[in-house]
Amino acid sequence: MTSANEIVDSRTQGVDGLYEPFELKSLHLRNRFAMAPMTRQFSPEGVPGEDVAEYYRRRAAGGVGLIITEGTYIPDPAAGESPRVPRIYGQDSLAGWRRVVDAVHEVGGAIVPQLWHVGVTRGERPDLNPDVPSVSPSGLTLDGDPLGHELSSEDLDQLRQWYVDAALDAQRVGFDGLELHGAHGYLLDQFMWERTNLRTDSYGGSIPSRSKFPAEVVAAIRAAVGPDFAIIYRFSQWKSNSYRARLAQTPAELADVLTPLVDAGVDILHASTRRHWLPAFEDLPGTDGVLGLAGWTKKVTGVPTITVGSIGLDTEFTSALRTKDGAAGVADIDRLVQQYERGEFDLAAVGRALISDPEWVNKLRAGRTDEFIPFDNTHRKTLH
Repeated sequence: MTSANEIVDSRTQGVDGLYEPFELKSLHLRNRFAMAPMTRQFSPEGVPGEDVAEYYRRRAAGGVGLIITEGTYIPDPAAGESPRVPRIYGQDSLAGWRRVVDAVHEVGGAIVPQLWHVGVTRGERPDLNPDVPSVSPSGLTLDGDPLGHELSSEDLDQLRQWYVDAALDAQRVGFDGLELHGAHGYLLDQFMWERTNLRTDSYGGSIPSRSKFPAEVVAAIRAAVGPDFAIIYRFSQWKSNSYRARLAQTPAELADVLTPLVDAGVDILHASTRRHWLPAFEDLPGTDGVLGLAGWTKKVTGVPTITVGSIGLDTEFTSALRTKDGAAGVADIDRLVQQYERGEFDLAAVGRALISDPEWVNKLRAGRTDEFIPFDNTHRKTLH
């Protein structure tokens, strides 16, 4: 593991482009760095308190251009499993989010909430609303076992409306846009994935059909919030139970997955990976073996992208969590700069490096790399 003191000054060379402003619809960002959404569970009864507001404020004050909040549950009682995850419904929760938004805006940052429904990964005996059955496209777990309730067409109508209600509340609270969590095997991703979507109606079957319900959610939100409120959609190939899983085996299939979302109104695609520098289709003959998932996403859709995955650290988060202290050493961002210069992405989402060091973005720009605070699991236990 590399210590911060061993990082050479070359780390900051070429980073100027990442500090260029970015503007798209309601998003007005001072640089290209975002804070990646990371579940912290410090919101008892779903209400983000003053400590949560200060947590996000410190990252914005430390130079982050865009805060993407941790996942926040939409109004469906089956949306999640933990009573300590924030919610984006109810008077107290919305008042808490308003404090968060004001705190971030006061120091010049922008902020969007990540609207979250976990679907079947909620399990059979969740702590939150345990009497409410978990829901999914086909009543199947990520491993293909029966669990919970298969969503009917009437259920889908209600679910679509819950997403719209959450989006409108986000807009009323003062957020600068929103992100839909459609990655990692959660509900919207369960519609996308052939292992969890075995439906025989118009929402199952081909890739475009499996993308239909997520696209309808996007379209309904777009109609409700208007044309200028930015919508980000986070997706991934991997699932929480399988890092080898793929929505798309080829760039053409990736276009089939994502094009319905773009046509429905998505402005930015957030391509979630564990290691941003890995080629997305390196084992496929006849493809560009250099492009990461964000790069391929931008190439096949033409919309701006966010890249993410172990930026500034020398291990991906899953490897870190397998060790006793969860430590990750500081790493350079040379590959990130190269990807940006090739035009692969527009924004870079930083995760654990910002949990440990709220000033990471400002320190990088100033060349204060010897002051970086390496990540370890103690940083997960508090809202530092």
